[in-house]
Amino acid sequence: MFTSSNWVALTTLWIKECTRFLRIWVQTLVPPAITMSLYFVIFGSLIGERIGQMGGFSYMEFIVPGLIMMSVITNSYANVASSFFSAKFQRNVEELLISPIPTWAIILGFVGGGVARASLIGVIVTCVSLFFVDVHIHHLGVIVITLFLTSTLFSTAGLLNAIFAKTFDDISLVPTFVLTPLTYLGGVFYSLTLLPEFWQWVSKANPIVYMVNGFRYGFLGVSDVNVGISLGLLVVFNLVLFGLVYVLLQRGTGIRA
Repeated sequence: MFTSSNWVALTTLWIKECTRFLRIWVQTLVPPAITMSLYFVIFGSLIGERIGQMGGFSYMEFIVPGLIMMSVITNSYANVASSFFSAKFQRNVEELLISPIPTWAIILGFVGGGVARASLIGVIVTCVSLFFVDVHIHHLGVIVITLFLTSTLFSTAGLLNAIFAKTFDDISLVPTFVLTPLTYLGGVFYSLTLLPEFWQWVSKANPIVYMVNGFRYGFLGVSDVNVGISLGLLVVFNLVLFGLVYVLLQRGTGIRA
């Protein structure tokens, strides 16, 4: 039940998560800006001039939405995965589980911190991109919705990873062997129309393709996939992951001996 006490618990946990990454902003907010600046310089200014146009826009304009989305994905995931596993490692997550705070509030508290960090980094990277290219906004609503759903999805996925992780090394396995390949093959640096028909269909099995293209549609008004399908899939993925994490926390999976 959504009561005032639950609301206080949720906001307190969310503020704690936000304070956590803001306290070390040099480590959490600055590196993505520097990394994306290098991407803009190398892939945009240097390589982009030789590539020319893609999708009716300059190559730099084309890759900006994908690079913003890439930073949102990696940081929302890493924030929650590291935070929840640290709580497990320090043995204080049990205090949350035995407290009167409902499980859904615990999930939303941690996920909310990941969404806040990802959103802030998205704004920072967008501001950095203004030094290299004029940013177009075709549909602000699609941008905001896609950003929110994607950061929520990967924050929840980071929580799922932290539940099963037994060591700090386990947190880096999924980003290294799953997220990075899927992101680079998710249409960040190219349009799916450049691929043979068979590989276009294979690429559409990659969920990040829908996130990147939905975000790109918000900026440029072009997309390799149907935007409605992209948003619908994001909603479904979020509901499925939230339900899975809820059940696991209720059972104490990965936490209780």
